[in-house]
Amino acid sequence: MSSTDPYRNPDPDPDETPGLEPGGGVAPGDTPPAESSTSGASDRQPGTGSTRSNWIAYGVIGAFVVLIGLFFVGYAIGLLD
Repeated sequence: MSSTDPYRNPDPDPDETPGLEPGGGVAPGDTPPAESSTSGASDRQPGTGSTRSNWIAYGVIGAFVVLIGLFFVGYAIGLLD
């Protein structure tokens, strides 16, 4: 396969990698071989959600946390015997 083949495996071939022990491991202190670069093969990143829906979710979660906190404060001072 040529180096421009898009279906080429980017991982190094264990049969051609020097310094590997039986089973594919490396000796203590050795640096394992790095894989080839695949920087051109990434997909586009998905867009983020709307800011308004994020703030609504933060508000609901914050209100729930405050409500639970008030419950524990009330229980601690004896309002909810």
